[in-house]
Amino acid sequence: MCKVGLVTPPAKSAIKLINCLQNILQAVFIFRLTKTLKQSGRFMRARIEIGYKAHQQTPLMHYNASEPDGVRPSVQLACYLGAMMPHSFEAYLDEQLNSLREQGVFRTLRELQSPTGPRSTIDGKSVINLSSNNYLGLANHPALKAAAIKAIEEWGVGSGAVRTIIGTMSIHEELEQRLTEFKHTEAVLVLQSGFTANAAVLGVVLNDGDLVISDALNHASIIDGIRLTKAARAVYQHNDMADLERVLQANQGKYRNTVIVTDGVFSMDGDIAPLPRIAELAEHYGAITMVDDAHASGVLGKNGSGTVSHYGIKHWDIQVGTLSKAIGAVGGYVATSSKLRQLMEHRARPFLFSTSHPPAVVASCLAAIKLLQSVEGEQLHQQLWENTKFFKAGLNKLGFNTGISETPITPVIVGDGAKAMQFSDSLFQAGVFAQGIAFPTVAKDKGRVRTIVTASHSNADLAEALNIFEHVGRSMQLI
Repeated sequence: MCKVGLVTPPAKSAIKLINCLQNILQAVFIFRLTKTLKQSGRFMRARIEIGYKAHQQTPLMHYNASEPDGVRPSVQLACYLGAMMPHSFEAYLDEQLNSLREQGVFRTLRELQSPTGPRSTIDGKSVINLSSNNYLGLANHPALKAAAIKAIEEWGVGSGAVRTIIGTMSIHEELEQRLTEFKHTEAVLVLQSGFTANAAVLGVVLNDGDLVISDALNHASIIDGIRLTKAARAVYQHNDMADLERVLQANQGKYRNTVIVTDGVFSMDGDIAPLPRIAELAEHYGAITMVDDAHASGVLGKNGSGTVSHYGIKHWDIQVGTLSKAIGAVGGYVATSSKLRQLMEHRARPFLFSTSHPPAVVASCLAAIKLLQSVEGEQLHQQLWENTKFFKAGLNKLGFNTGISETPITPVIVGDGAKAMQFSDSLFQAGVFAQGIAFPTVAKDKGRVRTIVTASHSNADLAEALNIFEHVGRSMQLI
């Protein structure tokens, strides 16, 4: 057995007796520790060499007058105890993964083996794709691909720096100017994604002494962006303007700045925020307005310029948009006042500490914005909404619960999360990819498959998809 050899300066005649007592105490200690760990289910088998041999007298505790109790643990004791302690991180991971499996919601990543489109090859199977954010089909548009290739030849594949050093190319400034005109705001600042755009602007606008009021169903990027600030926070019930006013009244005059933040189009339910009423309440109570238009960019408003345009609102403080969905590429932006943009250039951490967009991405975004404002863009926008109405009506006629959707995002709500995943898997086997979504992304009793139609889907694609939904839905007794 190993020994907790407390070697002290006393007379040599007492050393043998002390060592003997220490050996006995350590034996009892190890026995009881091992028993406790086994009983708690946390004991992990390990090669623990106790290390007491007749010729090996290395103590595991050393006398040291500088220590508070005159005792300092040795490396050996730390190693021995560490070997017996549970691997808590591995155990935690196993526990979490097993919990997902038990709930029937554990997933593996699907592999897209073709360009994203109305029909795509996924995991070796050709299916109708109803899970893409490529609303207008621009991800594969010839104009965007040509612009990206040309930009690589002219600018290279990367900027090699953050925007505030030498990562701002002429092409970046051109995109921001084009977006400023597109959004009808004073200025735009482009960031790496819609997620980082929310984190960036919230981190600049909100400080200690401020209040942020958030819709209960806002996107995770808004929630996480709020969490990174020191501002006080409140939540109002989803799209409930009476509840929003209640929160505003209860906090009136208590904070320096109050920010109301909402999604424009809600990503799980497909409904639209009532921005006109939010604007009225904000003006009355002196609040700042912010909207995340990720699923409205390219979908709502004139030329797809978003929910503020959709409602014809004259003033809105902060609009966050994405370049990763209907625009067909990747990125996000904040459309706002010139002063806020200038402040973000100095304080927005995602902007300050991330390399700027590759030229190919910037060029493809420029091509997309140009296309949205063309006759072809108007045609794609019109086709998107015609397809949306056709497919939504078909699902409702079959008897599926599509919730409160008003946009191309149409959920098919089945309730139980495990059943939603089973529904998604069965649809895939029959020829349709519609992603299953369960808790914690949605409430536990709101499991669903989420469908998104695009302008690229043909009537034949959507009619076939509806037939598959009917067949699988009836076989699972969902309709």
